Amino acid sequence: MSRYDVELTVTLLEAPGAAEQQFVLLAADGEAAAGSTVPDPRAALAAVEQHGEEIFFPVPRPDRRCTQQYGGPQTATVTGTFRGRPVDCRFSRTDGCEIAKWRNMAPLLGGVAGSTGAI
Repeated sequence: MSRYDVELTVTLLEAPGAAEQQFVLLAADGEAAAGSTVPDPRAALAAVEQHGEEIFFPVPRPDRRCTQQYGGPQTATVTGTFRGRPVDCRFSRTDGCEIAKWRNMAPLLGGVAGSTGAI
């Protein structure tokens, strides 16, 4: 059993062919822990605490509609654990729903070009 409530690894690709960047978020008892490498661990943890359940473990919604807009080539993968549950989540900016998901988790996704959610 991990000593962390949140133990996430983010692999960010800013564009096809670009070098991958990797960040880690570690947290215990509601506080970001030493060893976190995301640019702003407190902001990343706040985003995860606020949106993690909904984004990492979504409930299928057949009535969900997404605008057809393109937000950029960035992609990210988040793996690890959140409150004891395994996480394997993909992020992109390929439509309105994905862009919204990216914006909600922007602090976790590295705070580099594209991760701010700016369209």
